[in-house]
Amino acid sequence: MPDRPSVLFVCVHNAGRSQMAAAFLTHLSGGAVDVRSAGSSPADQVNPAVVEAMAESGIDISTETPKILTTEAVQTSDVVITMGCGDTCPVFPGKRYLDWSLPDPAGKNLAAIRPIRNEIENQIRALLTDLEIPPIAPAQTPSPPS
Repeated sequence: MPDRPSVLFVCVHNAGRSQMAAAFLTHLSGGAVDVRSAGSSPADQVNPAVVEAMAESGIDISTETPKILTTEAVQTSDVVITMGCGDTCPVFPGKRYLDWSLPDPAGKNLAAIRPIRNEIENQIRALLTDLEIPPIAPAQTPSPPS
């Protein structure tokens, strides 16, 4: 793996799980990882409840837009992490593939998205450990507003 690994997160709409994962990895790696996300069938916008959930964690993804999955994005990534994109993700020899089984936040309210967000943060922290990159911020699961 190069000094600065490249990670691609893929889900169907690139409007929830992959956006949260990319934002957490970008934030927690402090720029030590080249991070991308994409979807096999991108939505028009990032799920507003996902944007709100990430804002609770101190991460602003309000300007992100869903992107289409390209063969080039997969080819230029060291690690490809899929989240429910099934067989639509191209597979290339020599790439490391992980599949994270996470609920889709589409159509869910903020309270239902929080546990998904927290699980994604946990997965990202484990990935950083695996990549031997220390996270720049301690774990901080925000409590729901009262």
